[in-house]
Amino acid sequence: MTTQIRKIEYYNVTIKDQPGEALKVFAYLKDLGVNMQAFAAIPMGPNTMVLTVFPDNPARLSAEMRYAGQQLDGPYAAILVQGADEIGALTGIHQKLSEAGVNVSAANGISDGKGGFGYIIYIRSDEFEKAAKALSL
Repeated sequence: MTTQIRKIEYYNVTIKDQPGEALKVFAYLKDLGVNMQAFAAIPMGPNTMVLTVFPDNPARLSAEMRYAGQQLDGPYAAILVQGADEIGALTGIHQKLSEAGVNVSAANGISDGKGGFGYIIYIRSDEFEKAAKALSL
């Protein structure tokens, strides 16, 4: 399996941190026909959560949410890496970013249990072009 590296867009949605609130967002996106490539949920204080959604069609999500009068924070750019899960798979990527002077501000990764992995790298907006150049995006 070849490692694929590409730009991906994401949006943030701030919600109450209580049972059923994330379900409302996911159900709403389902009703809009929005497919997500990934998502993250991070608590932000005692009563608030930020859902980060990575739609496979960012323009559609933005248009549908705007039409429905819903607020989204974004789009923001991140880097999606997918490939064969092997020891050191991310070393070369981080080496290139480091040599370019790019700071990774956050990251999430997962193995699929079948030999593949997915990895999302968050880069500050003011450094994204430098990161993209370093990774030949």
